[in-house]
Amino acid sequence: MMPKSLRLILLSLRDLLVSAGPVLALAVGLLMAAYWWLDPQPPTRVVLATGPADSAYANFGRRYAKALEADGIEVVEKRTDGSLDNLTLLRRGDVDVAFVRGGSADPAADEEAGLVSLGALFYEPLWIFVRKDAVPAAAASGQGAGALVQLKNLRVNVDKSGSGVPQLVDQLLRANHLDPATMKLSRLEPAPAAEALLGGMLDAVVLASAPQSRQVQQLLRAPDVLLMDVQQAEAYVRRFGYLQSVTLPRGVVDLAADLPPHDVTLLAATTSLLSREQTHPALRELFAKSAQSIHSAGGWFNRARDFPNTRTSELPVSPEGDRAINGTPPFWQRYLPFWASNLFERMWLVLGGLLVLMLPLSRVVPPLYQFRVRSRVFRWYARLRDIEQRGGAGDTPEPLLRELDELEARVNKVTVPLSYANELYELRAHIRAARLRLTAHAEVAP
Repeated sequence: MMPKSLRLILLSLRDLLVSAGPVLALAVGLLMAAYWWLDPQPPTRVVLATGPADSAYANFGRRYAKALEADGIEVVEKRTDGSLDNLTLLRRGDVDVAFVRGGSADPAADEEAGLVSLGALFYEPLWIFVRKDAVPAAAASGQGAGALVQLKNLRVNVDKSGSGVPQLVDQLLRANHLDPATMKLSRLEPAPAAEALLGGMLDAVVLASAPQSRQVQQLLRAPDVLLMDVQQAEAYVRRFGYLQSVTLPRGVVDLAADLPPHDVTLLAATTSLLSREQTHPALRELFAKSAQSIHSAGGWFNRARDFPNTRTSELPVSPEGDRAINGTPPFWQRYLPFWASNLFERMWLVLGGLLVLMLPLSRVVPPLYQFRVRSRVFRWYARLRDIEQRGGAGDTPEPLLRELDELEARVNKVTVPLSYANELYELRAHIRAARLRLTAHAEVAP
């Protein structure tokens, strides 16, 4: 049998819960409505547009997928032809996040369409590889080709249309008064184009990729291939705002082999991670945080911590990207798992407002609790008064005394907290007083 003290505690807890029930129900209802409206937890699946197989985009895509997998997010890597194809998919809403090279986007139209940047990630140089036998004079000088006009009569591959490279090369050639329509241009993918260059079926190949690309690494070490040193790089930077002039330092490819044998100036665009405004803010924040660890190391063209940054993005940087790159993460992110940290971050304003609302409402709980406890005592006064009134009206005392005994037996089973015990003892005293009056009336009646 349950001890009386424990039963009393459980009874008090039940009274408290019942008294606070309306307030708690209101708070839970408001919290559920806010959760539904804010939608704080992101979907567990996100689509990332990367690039061709073995490209730098594809390699980085795999690293993002591994980073977000730790937080329970599945990253679906969508293979594409490159930057321009990525941007098209992003505009159509077929992907959530994409790598896009500078110069591909239309800043005014894409901003109006709801595209935002999560930060600039790395330099993507324009690599122009030329066979030595195609430019013998330049090869003999030891410096290599240095101007785009030298490509005029060569067989040049400018990558697939979806990569955005043909459009970029078209602008550069026209700046040199060259008509691409009159040149021997082909549009092979990077892998077959590199093989064709090494086999002598092409004279030059134009690639736009990070140094991690397999084709870039292969061609940099090819003995019969030269990397064009763009000696007019600063002129191009002045004319095309999305381009940068970068230097490939001597020996950075291979110190032992002294590759390259001299500093090489290249043109480069900055690749950014773009997203749609409809993509969940928590996912945008996760990608921006992952970019901090994936792209912060030094490279061939940048020092450590130069990337990611918000300085070279063509589109406005989202608040999540700006906070992850330039701000200080909240302290709770260091201690809470992703789902809990995200829930707290997106709901703390609601929780604070709910607390402010509940404080005045909570004042009704003590009176409700007091009423509930006292009602267990006061409910019996109605029956006691009925018995007394019937006794005063001349009813036979014996049945009334039996009802009074039954009433007292029930009252003796009532339990209340100690702070309300005086009211219970007063009821018992009143029952005894009523019994005395009925007993005296029964003795007088004969």
